[in-house]
Amino acid sequence: MFAIRCLISQLHLVQRSHSGKLLINQCSIMRELMKSVSVEKKLLIHSNSFSRMAKLINGKQIAKQIREELRQQVEEWMNEGHRQPQLTAILIGEDPASQTYVKNKMKAAAEVGISSTTMNLSETISEAELLDVIEKLNADDQVDGILVQLPLPSHIHERTICNAVSCDKDVDGFNEKNVGRLCLDMNTLIPCTPLGVQELLKRTGIETFGRNAVVVGRSKNVGMPISMLLHADGRNDTEAMDATVTICHRFTPPEELARFCRSADIIVSATGVPGLIRADMVKPGACIIDVGITRIKDEITGKTRLVGDVDFEEVQKVAGHITPVPGGVGPMTVAMLMKNTIIAAKNLQMKRQSTK
Repeated sequence: MFAIRCLISQLHLVQRSHSGKLLINQCSIMRELMKSVSVEKKLLIHSNSFSRMAKLINGKQIAKQIREELRQQVEEWMNEGHRQPQLTAILIGEDPASQTYVKNKMKAAAEVGISSTTMNLSETISEAELLDVIEKLNADDQVDGILVQLPLPSHIHERTICNAVSCDKDVDGFNEKNVGRLCLDMNTLIPCTPLGVQELLKRTGIETFGRNAVVVGRSKNVGMPISMLLHADGRNDTEAMDATVTICHRFTPPEELARFCRSADIIVSATGVPGLIRADMVKPGACIIDVGITRIKDEITGKTRLVGDVDFEEVQKVAGHITPVPGGVGPMTVAMLMKNTIIAAKNLQMKRQSTK
C-alpha cells in the first residue's frame, strides 16, 4: 500500500506542475500504479489465506505441561508421607507397536515420578493364566494401576480380561463397571484417549456448550466414551462438555457423513481410515480432533509414516483448530494414563484408611 500511495503522489505532482496536460511519463506512472495494485492485491489475498490457516493444537506441548503438573502432585503426595504411585503394565507377545507404546508409557511414568513395572508374558499364555496374574495384582496393595496392553492374542477374550481388572486399579477405564459409571456421568476412571480429547478441547479454549459435535467412530474404548464426554452435563462428576452430538460410523452413507460434518463446530474422528475427513466436509472455522492413526508406505520414498483420518494439508486451510498426527491426541493419551494412576493411588489410600 505504501508503494501505491507514493505513485499516486507522483501522479498528482505531475498533474499540478503541468496545468493538467497529460505527459508521457504520467502514462508510465499509471502503468506502474496498475502493476503495484496487482502485486499488492496478490499479497493481500495470500495474507488473508495464510491468516485463515487452522491453529495447530499441539498435543505434545500440552501433554508436557500436564506431566509437569502431575510431577508436582506426586512430589506433594510423597511429601505428605505416602509412597510413590505404582503402575504395572502387562505386555503379551512381541508386537513391535505394543512394545513401543508400553515403553513410552513407562518413560512418562518415570518423568512424572510414578514407579512402574512391565510384565512381559508369552503370546501362548492361556486366558486362565492371564486371569490369575491379574487377580494377584488386584490383591497387591503395592500396585495402584494395572494396564493390560491391547490388542490381545486372538485366543484371549478382551472383554473378559478388561472386566477382570479391579475397578479401583483400572487406569485404562475399560472395566464395564467404570464404563457404566461414565455413561451415568458419575465419578470414575475415564478411558485415557477420550479424557485426553476432553483436556485438549478445554485447554485450547474450544467452546463446546451448545455446539454441534460429530464423532466419527463408535468403538467402545474411544468413540463411545468421547461421545459421552462431549454431550453429558458439565455440572456433574465427569465435568463434561454440554455439546449436541451426532455419532457416525462405517454404515453411515458417505453423503450423510459429509452432511453431518459440514454442520459440526467440532469433529472428532477415530476410525483409522486415512483421508476420511476432507476439506469439503468441514465447516469453516470448525475444530478438528484427529484420533485416527495409521502407518502407510510412501510410494515414492518407500518409507512408512503415520497419518490420521483427516486430510491435514487441505483441511487446515478451512478449519479453525486442528490436531496433527503424530503429536496431537497420542501424547495426551499417555499423559491421561499418568493422571489416572495418580487418581487411583489416592482413591485406594483413602479406601484403606476408611477400613482401618
